[in-house]
Amino acid sequence: MTLTQSDIDVEINEAQNAYDKAVAGGAPVQHHPPRDYAPYRSSVLRYPKQPLVAVNGSDPETVELSGPVFGPTDITGIDNDLTVQHQGEPLGERITVSGRLLDREGRPVRGQLIELWQANASGRYAHLRDQHPAPLDPNFTGVGRTLTDDQGRYFFRTIKPGAYPWRNHTNAWRPAHIHFSVFGTAFTQRLVTQMYFPNDPLFPYDPILRSVTDESARARLVAQYNHELSQPEFSLGYEWDIVLDGPSATWIEEGR
Repeated sequence: MTLTQSDIDVEINEAQNAYDKAVAGGAPVQHHPPRDYAPYRSSVLRYPKQPLVAVNGSDPETVELSGPVFGPTDITGIDNDLTVQHQGEPLGERITVSGRLLDREGRPVRGQLIELWQANASGRYAHLRDQHPAPLDPNFTGVGRTLTDDQGRYFFRTIKPGAYPWRNHTNAWRPAHIHFSVFGTAFTQRLVTQMYFPNDPLFPYDPILRSVTDESARARLVAQYNHELSQPEFSLGYEWDIVLDGPSATWIEEGR
């Protein structure tokens, strides 16, 4: 059976109504989605069904011995500016994305590696597995990284990504978004999330975003336009904080 957007919409609404009813009845708010969220078809196929297994006799140190270590010397001056990494300028709307990495008490998390990756302005990734018929941009690879400063702030200059199709169901489209990862103090602490743009018309139709069934948690994934971050005659600015834990935590793809 070929699933249509209408089929997925019904499933999304059923899941949302069930969650809203449960919370109204006294159930706790769920800031992170279930890993077997049915409208997101591939999650049903790949989410863990068995308890986690300790590595090498419960010794996490053995994992870290082969993991990468990052510091200030690993970041170059253009790693956070995706518009100047190639010989020419990339096509699309230039944007600045900035925010703070915070703990549950609102304190800055300093010196942390933040990565991003994204599609280009046409909605295509510079990756062999992305074969949908949108143009690649030879001047845009879509990858950047930076370290947070003493106030926990990060800063990227990039191109606003385009929406793109995916094969969750017929005529499925993902809203424009940027993937972020935070490495913490060890490779095994790496967290991955996504940032969205305000007022995207695809929000109601996206089972990945809608898997975050709590409305306030979902809203925390959407950046805010910030005119002070916009640069005259050059780029628009968006503000987006990442909160690592607590009641205002940012949704993380693997849950908690």
